[in-house]
Amino acid sequence: MDVYEGLDRVTVAEAARRLGVKEQAIRKRIARGTLQHDKAQDGRVYVYVDAESEDEVQGIDTRNDTYRDALVDSLQDQNRFLREELARKDAILMNMTDTMRQLTAPVDDSREEPSESPQPRSDTPTPTDAGEGREIASERPWWRRLFGG
Repeated sequence: MDVYEGLDRVTVAEAARRLGVKEQAIRKRIARGTLQHDKAQDGRVYVYVDAESEDEVQGIDTRNDTYRDALVDSLQDQNRFLREELARKDAILMNMTDTMRQLTAPVDDSREEPSESPQPRSDTPTPTDAGEGREIASERPWWRRLFGG
């Protein structure tokens, strides 16, 4: 009994056309050993495909290639989406960090004291009200009391 009985011996290009795939896919199948093939003396590779039904010849291997290609495409789309989301969220975090730095930046307290002392408020006691010409200590800044002035 012949192993190739019921199969057509065709070129790689013809097998690709019959199976509805690219020639490279046929060559990969040959390399994986999933398609029966032989090499002629002139160096041409021939593939054996079912002579009756092209759908059966495609079989599991073709479906696996189709599913694998669809899966790879899906995973590449998901990867692209996740990279874009990561970049977007990184930008948001950077903006939030900058905003937090601005909100928590130290306040510049190097304001100059006015050259003249401010007019006393009417509700605060004046030195004459305090008795014996002494100023109330709480009205003078600590550094003036310490260094004079």
